Amino acid sequence: MSLLRRLPSGPQSGTDPDALFDAFASWNADRGLTLYPAQEEALIEVVSGNNVIVSTPTGSGKSLIAAGAHFAALARDEISFYTAPIKALVSEKFFDLCALFGTENVGMMTGDATVNADAPVICCTAEILAQIALRDGADADVGTVIMDEFHFYAEPDRGWAWQVPLLELPQAQFVLMSATLGDVERFQTDLTRRTGRDTAVVKHAERPVPLIYSYRTTPLHETLEELLSTQQAPVYVVHFTQAAAMERAQALMSINMCTKAEKEAIAALIGNFRFTTRFGRALSRLVRHGIGVHHAGMLPKYRRLVERLAQAGLLKVICGTDTLGVGVNVPIRTVLFTALSKFDGTKVRRLRAREFHQIAGRAGRAGFDTVGYVVCQAPDHVIENERALAKIGDDPKRRRGYARKKPPEGFVGWSEDTFEKLQTAEPEPLTSRFKVSNAMLLSIINRPGDCFQAMKRLLTDNHEDRKAQRRHISHAIAIYRSLLAGGIVEKLAAPDEHGRMARLTVDLQEDFALNQALSTFALASFELLDRGSPTYALDMVSIIESTLDDPRQILHAQLNKARAEAVAQMKADGIEYEERMERLAEITHPMPLADLLFGAYETYRRGHPWVGDHVVSPKTIVRDMYERAMTFTEYIQFYELARSEGTVLRYLADAYRTLSKTVPEHLKTDDLVDLIEWLGELVRQVDSSLIDEWEKLANPAEALAAGQELETKIRPVTANARAFRVLVRNAMFRLVELAALDREEDLLELYPDVDWGAGLDAYYEEHDEILTGPAARGPALLLIEEEKELWRVRQIIDDPAGNHDWGVGAEVDLAASDEEGHAVLHVTGLTRL
Repeated sequence: MSLLRRLPSGPQSGTDPDALFDAFASWNADRGLTLYPAQEEALIEVVSGNNVIVSTPTGSGKSLIAAGAHFAALARDEISFYTAPIKALVSEKFFDLCALFGTENVGMMTGDATVNADAPVICCTAEILAQIALRDGADADVGTVIMDEFHFYAEPDRGWAWQVPLLELPQAQFVLMSATLGDVERFQTDLTRRTGRDTAVVKHAERPVPLIYSYRTTPLHETLEELLSTQQAPVYVVHFTQAAAMERAQALMSINMCTKAEKEAIAALIGNFRFTTRFGRALSRLVRHGIGVHHAGMLPKYRRLVERLAQAGLLKVICGTDTLGVGVNVPIRTVLFTALSKFDGTKVRRLRAREFHQIAGRAGRAGFDTVGYVVCQAPDHVIENERALAKIGDDPKRRRGYARKKPPEGFVGWSEDTFEKLQTAEPEPLTSRFKVSNAMLLSIINRPGDCFQAMKRLLTDNHEDRKAQRRHISHAIAIYRSLLAGGIVEKLAAPDEHGRMARLTVDLQEDFALNQALSTFALASFELLDRGSPTYALDMVSIIESTLDDPRQILHAQLNKARAEAVAQMKADGIEYEERMERLAEITHPMPLADLLFGAYETYRRGHPWVGDHVVSPKTIVRDMYERAMTFTEYIQFYELARSEGTVLRYLADAYRTLSKTVPEHLKTDDLVDLIEWLGELVRQVDSSLIDEWEKLANPAEALAAGQELETKIRPVTANARAFRVLVRNAMFRLVELAALDREEDLLELYPDVDWGAGLDAYYEEHDEILTGPAARGPALLLIEEEKELWRVRQIIDDPAGNHDWGVGAEVDLAASDEEGHAVLHVTGLTRL
């Protein structure tokens, strides 16, 4: 039954706490559920209009408290906001709340996707709510704020977004939730002072599923075998690098995880699921053996497959990283730590109490288990020494003579004592991460009232210490002076009709800080390009790519590849080592149009200062893949990105969405439309879930009715004829590129039945080189004869004389292409016309 039907009716019923609580509790009881004491306590405070800080263990039902807060806000005819740290969680919660309150009553805002923004219940990222708070302050139409995973308040780069709503929305009721908040007394006092509401703290709730801790000095495979034999599976084996997780999973293939019947059940659930990449084929072998892998670098469909298999109880072991600690609902009975130290990007250090509890809290899920287990492995060298000494026995002379294995260099160790202290340690106090930005000043200057007083209050009454506040004040003054000097802001001699003491001289774009910050810069930059240039379409792509977030793993791989190629060339040229090292330091990842983009950005920023918070970043990933005429799999293999497939796909999907939404129709040439269609089809054929999600958001009611499929039925790759022609053209041009580089071995690896050597020898007897410029890859040099079951194609080679008398012939198998999700060619050879 819809929760909305339980809204109390009658005079003042929406503000009667008892009526609200009874209505919500009875709805919950009708579902066969009983409220935990901590849930009851929190909900009583919520319906009474108080702020609530919920610091209860994982699995104790915080989501139900959030639903109760939305329910109470609806009864009071107020707008309620739910915030989460990542867009995927926002989207997931959006559909959950649609199921509870109806799609017409729930909206979503993530900065790059907005659905039903006028709804009374809004799901959004913390940054979106922070910008609304800065823009409208106490006048914002925000009645209730539910901030999930509130420990992100302490995140160095993003924590400001969790703090700003607390500072700027005194009219709102706050519900702050996390399993690992630590001491919250200062938040309790601060919220009461700012909002005038009492603030209740709900903590120390009894964990619905108690945890049992143990420390092991047996090798990991023996530990796992014991856990499996004592019915403590499924086991989540926690690693702190993606590489270690995959290596461990492969090493565990020697353990017999499942019975024959269980393996048959796994195969049945997998069904016709497509494992389309090299990593996917490795994962297929693992999951059929009862072993899962889970980390942020995987394709979304692979992560979802592992989660579904785990939810069905079919995976005995999942090797992954600590990403499972953020919002993924997978039933895990045992969490097994392989280490209690990790590299945090700067140094190797032991886990903090908050990190430990976030991960350990995933063990034992209500509704699945009566008890959960948390196991920690001793360091490998300690285990090896223990086993060696056990073999030696009690002979003191032999024990003294044993040369103990030492830890590796730079190792930060842990012990059973470390493990025990972490179990009882309170999470560290949350550290304020307030920061000042261009967008912050522009938002406050643009809203009604005295911006100087508003900014003074924000800078002197935040959660920072006095030293940090003085630093923020200096930074804010510097930004304000630059806005004055640039003519963006003018100070007024007397307040205007809105009480402003200063005002902007430019019109801010609507929701300027809520959407892609550099989208207007991209629109302005398009005008700098020559539409008649043969590289126009690719240059448009480069402008869009410069506005997207940097995918660190891909750029690092490109840099490594560029440096390796440069070293090889310098060695061939006889350049000495010292000079090679100097030159290598100057090499970066490829950055097309860098000079044009940096120059345009500086000019644009002077008139549009809010973009100063987001620096343009030239890069080439979409363009690189297109120019190299590579498939997704080839690109992953070329840059050795198997562990980052998901990162690559998310970037390509973001680029496709931004190209589709940002480039005006009148600027789209046929070449650019071809490229956009190709990119969309490439993403869809690899993993359609990201595009499917955008389509679901357009019609959430249909998405709810359809339910969750393991893998959306992929449309045939040949159905989009325009995109498929580009796929064929790229596949054929890839052969031309390899031929131009005289890469006969690579050609033979792709098509071993073709006599490439003879064809290349004959061609080079007549011509000096094979051209690969824009004209060489254009549609004019690809001849296609379309038939019902196959296409006959010929890629004409662009020779220096312009004779166009040689080419590569092939047949395109349409049925096989639909099966594989890319153009399947049967190449007939490199021949003269």
